[in-house]
Formats: sequence, structure tokens, C-alpha cells
Amino acid sequence: MGHEQNQGATLLQLLRLLWLLPHSWVVSEAAASVWRDDLQNHTFLHTVFCQDGSPSVELSETYDEDQLFSFDFSKNIRVPRLPEFAEWAKDQRDTSAILFDREFCQTMIQQIGPQLYGKIPVSRGFPIAEVFTMKPLEFGKPNTLVCFISNLFPPMLTVNWQHHSVPVEGIGPTFVSAVDGLSFQAFSYLNFTPEPYDVFSCIVTHEIDRYTAIAYWVPENALPSDLLENVLCGVAFGLGILGIIVGIILIIYFRRPCSDD
Repeated sequence: MGHEQNQGATLLQLLRLLWLLPHSWVVSEAAASVWRDDLQNHTFLHTVFCQDGSPSVELSETYDEDQLFSFDFSKNIRVPRLPEFAEWAKDQRDTSAILFDREFCQTMIQQIGPQLYGKIPVSRGFPIAEVFTMKPLEFGKPNTLVCFISNLFPPMLTVNWQHHSVPVEGIGPTFVSAVDGLSFQAFSYLNFTPEPYDVFSCIVTHEIDRYTAIAYWVPENALPSDLLENVLCGVAFGLGILGIIVGIILIIYFRRPCSDD
């Protein structure tokens, strides 16, 4: 009986917290109808999440699973993923709502989480990594390697890069964003100048269970740009010489006097 009362009190507290959540985002029905008409074939996700781990709290805003903004909670400002979004990021009128969502999320973790620990199945997603170049591959020309991590849940991970099994320094931040289905994806970027015998690896460690996924990148279907130019020049030169030889043979042949039988 006491156990059931404890569960009832926990759920009651949970319902009280859930009742507060809609007040953090109030949108008129008319505006919502217009948005549904304009965006019926697209998806915009505004996701605030917190957890017992790092990062402890994050906000991700995506459009069709492409991240637009994150939020720097240390400075309470929206951060654009690309410079083109900087103008939109200046509108900070919803900062108080975002901070409310953070407090709500952290309250859920701190007060409700311990009471439900071990009573609710814990979801896990084994991350999947793949690596590709941002621009078409040309040896000797600057490019960017992209490590794309999918099937990520919860969003707690560490990304490291290696070149010929040697750790690479100076890696930028890892961008985490929410996708449909209540899972997450992440991107890590590495600027480099590709060479013919490069071997890069993106090592993703899922901090919740230390599961590690590794994706390798080696150059394929490309020639060094200088070599390609030399080959094309050589082929053109060879065809030119061949054309000259054929032309001389034809001239000699047709200038030969006809013999009388």
C-alpha cells in the first residue's frame, strides 16, 4: 500500500510539472494554422534536453533535420550554426521561455529521476558513424572531412580524429541535434588537405556505456589534380603527334603517281 502511495505521489508531482510546460510556449491558434499551411511538408524541431552527463543541458533547433541554432546557456544567447543565420539569431525574445524549459528539465532530472530509477526501461542507441568530404575530392586542395553520427541516444559522446593512427589536434566542436523519433545525430568537422595515401579515422565513444564506433576514410576515385592535368596534356600531345603522322602518310599516299598497266 505504501509503495502504491509513493508511486501516486510521484505521478502527481510529474503531472503538476507537465502542466507548467505549455506555458513556456504560447502560440495563437491563428498563427499556428498559418505555420501549418506554410510548413506542412517540412519539420521544425525546437528541442531542449538535459541529462546526468555532459552536456548537462542543451537546446537544438533544426529544420528538416539540418541544425539551424544551438543555445549557449553560459551567455544565454542563441548561436547560429552557419554565418548566414546570424541575423536571425539576434532575436532573443524567447530567452525567458528557453530558460524556463531548462529549469523544468533539470527539475525533472533532480526530483523525478531518482524516484523512477530502475522502474522505467532505459533506452540506448548504438551510434553509427560515417565519414565523407564536404567538397569533391581533389588532392592537394583544402577540404573538410565530415563525421556524421546517427542513432545516438542519449546524446552523450566524445569524438576524436586520427591520421594514420596518430591523434589529430585542434578539432572543432561537435554539433548535436535532435531528429524525428526522439533520437539525436551529431556532426564533427576536420579541415585537411587530402593526399593520395591518407587514412583518417573518426572515433566516436558513447559515454553512457563506453561503446565505440569507428569510421575510416581513404581517398577513392580521385587523381591528384597536378597528375590529372599532366595526363590530359600528355594524351592531347599524343593525339596531336598521331594526327600529324597520319596526315603526312595520307599526303604521301595521294601524291604518288598512278602507274599505268
